[in-house]
Amino acid sequence: MNTPRRSGSDRDLLADAVRELARLTGFPVTFGGLIEDGEVNVTSIVGTRTRRLEGLKVQPLRGLGGRALTELRPRMTRDYRTSPFITHDYDGFVLGEGLRTLLAVPVVVGGRSRGVLYAGAWEQSDVGGVSTVPAMRVAETLGAELRIRDEVDDRVRRLALSGGSRTPVRRSAPASESPSVSAHVREELRESFAELRSIAAAVADPQLRERIDAVQQRIVALTDDPLRGPVASDATAAVHLSPRETDVLACVALGASNAQVAAELGLRESTVKAYLGSAMSKLDASTRHAAVARARRAHLLP
Repeated sequence: MNTPRRSGSDRDLLADAVRELARLTGFPVTFGGLIEDGEVNVTSIVGTRTRRLEGLKVQPLRGLGGRALTELRPRMTRDYRTSPFITHDYDGFVLGEGLRTLLAVPVVVGGRSRGVLYAGAWEQSDVGGVSTVPAMRVAETLGAELRIRDEVDDRVRRLALSGGSRTPVRRSAPASESPSVSAHVREELRESFAELRSIAAAVADPQLRERIDAVQQRIVALTDDPLRGPVASDATAAVHLSPRETDVLACVALGASNAQVAAELGLRESTVKAYLGSAMSKLDASTRHAAVARARRAHLLP
Protein backbone atom coordinates (compact mmCIF):
# COMPACT_ATOMS: atom_id res chain seq x y z
CA MET A 1 0.00 0.00 0.00
CA ASN A 2 2.97 2.27 -0.33
CA THR A 3 1.68 5.11 -2.51
CA PRO A 4 3.86 8.07 -3.48
CA ARG A 5 2.84 11.55 -2.37
CA ARG A 6 0.73 13.29 -4.98
CA SER A 7 -0.20 16.89 -5.67
CA GLY A 8 -2.40 18.96 -3.38
CA SER A 9 -5.36 18.55 -5.75
CA ASP A 10 -6.09 15.13 -4.26
CA ARG A 11 -6.15 16.69 -0.81
CA ASP A 12 -8.64 19.25 -2.09
CA LEU A 13 -10.90 16.42 -3.23
CA LEU A 14 -10.52 14.81 0.18
CA ALA A 15 -11.44 18.05 1.96
CA ASP A 16 -14.59 18.34 -0.16
CA ALA A 17 -15.48 14.73 0.71
CA VAL A 18 -15.00 15.30 4.45
CA ARG A 19 -17.33 18.31 4.33
CA GLU A 20 -19.88 16.34 2.33
CA LEU A 21 -19.63 13.51 4.85
CA ALA A 22 -20.60 15.88 7.64
CA ARG A 23 -23.51 17.26 5.64
CA LEU A 24 -24.97 13.90 4.63
CA THR A 25 -24.48 11.88 7.83
CA GLY A 26 -25.16 14.52 10.46
CA PHE A 27 -22.15 13.44 12.52
CA PRO A 28 -20.67 16.42 14.36
CA VAL A 29 -17.06 15.42 13.64
CA THR A 30 -15.69 14.21 10.31
CA PHE A 31 -12.10 13.79 9.19
CA GLY A 32 -10.04 11.80 6.74
CA GLY A 33 -6.78 11.24 4.95
CA LEU A 34 -5.15 9.58 1.96
CA ILE A 35 -2.31 7.08 1.97
CA GLU A 36 1.06 8.78 1.82
CA ASP A 37 4.28 6.83 2.33
CA GLY A 38 2.40 3.72 3.43
CA GLU A 39 0.10 5.27 6.04
CA VAL A 40 -3.03 7.39 6.11
CA ASN A 41 -2.14 11.01 6.72
CA VAL A 42 -5.20 12.80 8.15
CA THR A 43 -5.20 16.25 6.54
CA SER A 44 -8.86 17.30 6.65
CA ILE A 45 -10.83 17.75 9.89
CA VAL A 46 -14.29 19.27 10.41
CA GLY A 47 -16.28 20.03 13.57
CA THR A 48 -13.82 19.23 16.36
CA ARG A 49 -13.76 20.95 19.76
CA THR A 50 -10.01 20.51 20.17
CA ARG A 51 -6.94 20.19 17.95
CA ARG A 52 -6.10 16.70 19.20
CA LEU A 53 -6.77 14.98 15.86
CA GLU A 54 -4.17 17.08 14.05
CA GLY A 55 -1.13 15.12 12.98
CA LEU A 56 -2.93 11.75 13.13
CA LYS A 57 -1.33 9.12 10.91
CA VAL A 58 -2.89 5.66 10.69
CA GLN A 59 -1.11 2.49 9.68
CA PRO A 60 -2.79 -0.58 8.13
CA LEU A 61 -4.34 -2.95 10.73
CA ARG A 62 -3.91 -0.39 13.50
CA GLY A 63 -6.96 1.21 15.08
CA LEU A 64 -10.45 1.35 13.60
CA GLY A 65 -9.31 3.09 10.42
CA GLY A 66 -6.47 0.64 9.93
CA ARG A 67 -8.94 -2.24 9.99
CA ALA A 68 -11.22 -0.53 7.47
CA LEU A 69 -8.17 0.19 5.33
CA THR A 70 -7.06 -3.44 5.30
CA GLU A 71 -10.46 -5.15 5.16
CA LEU A 72 -11.78 -2.80 2.44
CA ARG A 73 -15.08 -2.32 4.27
CA PRO A 74 -16.59 0.08 6.80
CA ARG A 75 -15.85 -0.48 10.49
CA MET A 76 -17.57 1.17 13.43
CA THR A 77 -17.73 1.18 17.21
CA ARG A 78 -20.32 2.73 19.50
CA ASP A 79 -17.87 2.86 22.40
CA TYR A 80 -14.35 3.48 21.17
CA ARG A 81 -12.73 3.50 24.61
CA THR A 82 -13.80 -0.04 25.56
CA SER A 83 -13.83 -1.72 22.12
CA PRO A 84 -11.91 -5.03 22.24
CA PHE A 85 -11.92 -5.41 18.47
CA ILE A 86 -9.38 -2.74 17.61
CA THR A 87 -5.90 -1.79 18.68
CA HIS A 88 -5.79 1.41 20.68
CA ASP A 89 -2.68 2.94 19.14
CA TYR A 90 -4.46 6.22 18.49
CA ASP A 91 -6.35 6.70 21.75
CA GLY A 92 -4.44 9.88 22.42
CA PHE A 93 -5.96 11.42 19.29
CA VAL A 94 -9.48 9.97 19.34
CA LEU A 95 -10.11 10.01 23.08
CA GLY A 96 -8.28 13.31 23.35
CA GLU A 97 -11.06 14.79 21.21
CA GLY A 98 -13.57 12.95 23.41
CA LEU A 99 -15.05 10.82 20.63
CA ARG A 100 -17.07 7.79 21.67
CA THR A 101 -18.84 6.69 18.49
CA LEU A 102 -16.61 6.32 15.44
CA LEU A 103 -17.24 5.15 11.89
CA ALA A 104 -14.39 4.50 9.45
CA VAL A 105 -15.01 4.01 5.71
CA PRO A 106 -12.19 3.11 3.30
CA VAL A 107 -11.68 4.98 0.04
CA VAL A 108 -11.08 2.24 -2.52
CA VAL A 109 -9.53 2.70 -5.96
CA GLY A 110 -9.02 -0.28 -8.23
CA GLY A 111 -9.53 -2.76 -5.42
CA ARG A 112 -6.95 -1.12 -3.16
CA SER A 113 -7.41 1.33 -0.31
CA ARG A 114 -6.27 4.88 -0.95
CA GLY A 115 -7.49 6.46 2.25
CA VAL A 116 -10.06 6.52 5.04
CA LEU A 117 -13.00 8.79 5.90
CA TYR A 118 -14.12 9.04 9.53
CA ALA A 119 -17.37 10.22 11.15
CA GLY A 120 -17.57 10.54 14.92
CA ALA A 121 -19.66 11.76 17.83
CA TRP A 122 -18.83 12.62 21.44
CA GLU A 123 -21.71 10.53 22.73
CA GLN A 124 -22.78 6.96 22.04
CA SER A 125 -24.88 6.90 18.88
CA ASP A 126 -26.74 4.26 16.94
CA VAL A 127 -24.91 3.99 13.62
CA GLY A 128 -27.23 2.32 11.16
CA GLY A 129 -27.89 2.45 7.46
CA VAL A 130 -29.10 6.04 7.76
CA SER A 131 -25.50 7.10 8.35
CA THR A 132 -23.38 4.35 6.84
CA VAL A 133 -25.01 4.32 3.40
CA PRO A 134 -24.38 8.02 2.62
CA ALA A 135 -20.89 7.69 4.10
CA MET A 136 -20.15 4.85 1.70
CA ARG A 137 -21.50 6.91 -1.20
CA VAL A 138 -19.17 9.78 -0.33
CA ALA A 139 -16.21 7.36 -0.19
CA GLU A 140 -17.21 5.77 -3.51
CA THR A 141 -17.49 9.16 -5.21
CA LEU A 142 -14.08 10.20 -3.92
CA GLY A 143 -12.62 6.87 -5.05
CA ALA A 144 -14.11 7.35 -8.54
CA GLU A 145 -12.59 10.83 -8.84
CA LEU A 146 -9.18 9.59 -7.74
CA ARG A 147 -9.38 6.69 -10.20
CA ILE A 148 -10.12 9.04 -13.08
CA ARG A 149 -7.22 11.30 -12.10
CA ASP A 150 -4.92 8.26 -11.88
CA GLU A 151 -5.96 7.04 -15.32
CA VAL A 152 -5.49 10.43 -16.93
CA ASP A 153 -2.12 10.96 -15.23
CA ASP A 154 -0.97 7.51 -16.30
CA ARG A 155 -2.06 8.10 -19.89
CA VAL A 156 -0.35 11.48 -20.10
CA ARG A 157 2.82 10.05 -18.53
CA ARG A 158 2.96 7.16 -21.01
CA LEU A 159 2.22 9.46 -23.92
CA ALA A 160 5.04 11.76 -22.90
CA LEU A 161 7.45 8.84 -22.70
CA SER A 162 6.30 7.28 -25.96
CA GLY A 163 6.82 10.62 -27.66
CA GLY A 164 10.49 10.45 -26.74
CA SER A 165 10.34 13.09 -24.02
CA ARG A 166 10.38 12.74 -20.26
CA THR A 167 8.97 16.22 -19.78
CA PRO A 168 5.24 16.51 -19.03
CA VAL A 169 2.91 16.98 -21.96
CA ARG A 170 1.39 20.48 -21.98
CA ARG A 171 -2.26 19.80 -21.25
CA SER A 172 -3.83 22.92 -22.71
CA ALA A 173 -2.57 25.18 -25.45
CA PRO A 174 -4.13 27.35 -28.11
CA ALA A 175 -4.68 25.52 -31.37
CA SER A 176 -2.22 27.81 -33.12
CA GLU A 177 0.51 26.68 -30.72
CA SER A 178 -0.38 22.99 -30.51
CA PRO A 179 2.62 20.80 -31.23
CA SER A 180 2.45 18.15 -33.88
CA VAL A 181 2.05 14.65 -32.45
CA SER A 182 2.98 11.34 -33.93
CA ALA A 183 0.34 8.95 -35.25
CA HIS A 184 1.00 6.62 -32.31
CA VAL A 185 0.54 9.33 -29.71
CA ARG A 186 -2.55 10.66 -31.46
CA GLU A 187 -4.09 7.18 -31.38
CA GLU A 188 -3.27 6.85 -27.67
CA LEU A 189 -5.00 10.17 -27.02
CA ARG A 190 -8.06 9.04 -28.93
CA GLU A 191 -8.22 5.84 -26.90
CA SER A 192 -7.92 7.87 -23.71
CA PHE A 193 -10.73 10.14 -24.87
CA ALA A 194 -13.00 7.17 -25.59
CA GLU A 195 -12.21 5.62 -22.19
CA LEU A 196 -13.06 8.85 -20.42
CA ARG A 197 -16.34 9.10 -22.35
CA SER A 198 -17.17 5.57 -21.20
CA ILE A 199 -16.32 6.41 -17.59
CA ALA A 200 -18.33 9.63 -17.72
CA ALA A 201 -21.36 7.74 -18.99
CA ALA A 202 -21.41 5.74 -15.73
CA VAL A 203 -20.99 8.76 -13.44
CA ALA A 204 -24.14 10.30 -11.96
CA ASP A 205 -22.48 13.20 -10.13
CA PRO A 206 -22.83 16.28 -12.41
CA GLN A 207 -19.81 18.04 -10.87
CA LEU A 208 -17.63 14.99 -11.50
CA ARG A 209 -18.89 14.80 -15.08
CA GLU A 210 -17.90 18.44 -15.57
CA ARG A 211 -14.38 17.65 -14.40
CA ILE A 212 -14.17 14.71 -16.78
CA ASP A 213 -15.42 16.92 -19.62
CA ALA A 214 -12.68 19.45 -18.86
CA VAL A 215 -10.03 16.71 -19.17
CA GLN A 216 -11.58 15.55 -22.44
CA GLN A 217 -11.38 19.07 -23.84
CA ARG A 218 -7.67 19.17 -22.98
CA ILE A 219 -7.17 15.90 -24.83
CA VAL A 220 -8.93 17.34 -27.88
CA ALA A 221 -6.68 20.42 -27.65
CA LEU A 222 -3.59 18.20 -27.59
CA THR A 223 -4.58 16.64 -30.91
CA ASP A 224 -5.41 19.90 -32.65
CA ASP A 225 -3.39 20.10 -35.83
CA PRO A 226 -2.36 23.66 -36.78
CA LEU A 227 -2.21 22.55 -40.42
CA ARG A 228 -5.86 21.60 -40.33
CA GLY A 229 -6.90 25.24 -40.39
CA PRO A 230 -9.63 27.06 -38.51
CA VAL A 231 -13.01 25.41 -38.12
CA ALA A 232 -14.95 28.64 -38.46
CA SER A 233 -15.09 28.29 -42.26
CA ASP A 234 -16.46 24.75 -42.00
CA ALA A 235 -20.21 24.15 -41.75
CA THR A 236 -19.57 21.64 -38.97
CA ALA A 237 -18.30 24.42 -36.71
CA ALA A 238 -21.84 25.07 -35.47
CA VAL A 239 -22.65 21.40 -34.81
CA HIS A 240 -23.47 20.44 -31.24
CA LEU A 241 -23.53 16.73 -30.43
CA SER A 242 -25.29 15.36 -27.38
CA PRO A 243 -23.12 13.58 -24.76
CA ARG A 244 -24.37 10.18 -25.93
CA GLU A 245 -23.77 10.99 -29.59
CA THR A 246 -20.21 11.94 -28.67
CA ASP A 247 -19.81 8.74 -26.63
CA VAL A 248 -20.87 6.63 -29.61
CA LEU A 249 -18.70 8.51 -32.11
CA ALA A 250 -15.68 8.27 -29.82
CA CYS A 251 -15.99 4.48 -29.84
CA VAL A 252 -16.70 4.35 -33.56
CA ALA A 253 -13.55 6.40 -34.12
CA LEU A 254 -11.54 3.51 -32.67
CA GLY A 255 -13.08 1.08 -35.16
CA ALA A 256 -15.70 -0.43 -32.85
CA SER A 257 -18.78 -2.04 -34.35
CA ASN A 258 -22.26 -1.11 -33.17
CA ALA A 259 -22.36 -4.26 -31.03
CA GLN A 260 -19.01 -3.41 -29.44
CA VAL A 261 -20.12 0.17 -28.78
CA ALA A 262 -23.30 -1.12 -27.14
CA ALA A 263 -21.30 -3.42 -24.87
CA GLU A 264 -18.85 -0.68 -23.94
CA LEU A 265 -21.52 1.91 -23.10
CA GLY A 266 -24.14 -0.43 -21.67
CA LEU A 267 -26.69 0.38 -24.37
CA ARG A 268 -28.83 -1.62 -26.75
CA GLU A 269 -27.45 -1.99 -30.25
CA SER A 270 -30.58 -0.33 -31.66
CA THR A 271 -29.97 2.64 -29.36
CA VAL A 272 -26.40 2.92 -30.60
CA LYS A 273 -27.66 2.95 -34.19
CA ALA A 274 -30.09 5.72 -33.33
CA TYR A 275 -27.39 7.90 -31.72
CA LEU A 276 -25.01 7.24 -34.59
CA GLY A 277 -27.68 8.11 -37.14
CA SER A 278 -28.50 11.33 -35.32
CA ALA A 279 -24.82 12.32 -35.17
CA MET A 280 -24.35 11.55 -38.86
CA SER A 281 -27.37 13.71 -39.68
CA LYS A 282 -26.07 16.65 -37.64
CA LEU A 283 -22.65 16.34 -39.26
CA ASP A 284 -24.16 15.89 -42.75
CA ALA A 285 -22.18 12.68 -43.17
CA SER A 286 -23.28 9.71 -45.26
CA THR A 287 -21.03 7.16 -43.52
CA ARG A 288 -19.81 6.57 -39.98
CA HIS A 289 -16.21 7.21 -41.07
CA ALA A 290 -17.18 10.53 -42.64
CA ALA A 291 -18.99 11.46 -39.42
CA VAL A 292 -15.83 10.81 -37.40
CA ALA A 293 -13.74 12.88 -39.82
CA ARG A 294 -16.17 15.80 -39.68
CA ALA A 295 -16.40 15.61 -35.90
CA ARG A 296 -12.62 15.81 -35.68
CA ARG A 297 -12.55 18.79 -38.00
CA ALA A 298 -15.09 20.49 -35.74
CA HIS A 299 -12.90 19.72 -32.72
CA LEU A 300 -15.61 17.52 -31.22
CA LEU A 301 -13.30 14.50 -31.21
CA PRO A 302 -9.51 14.21 -30.88
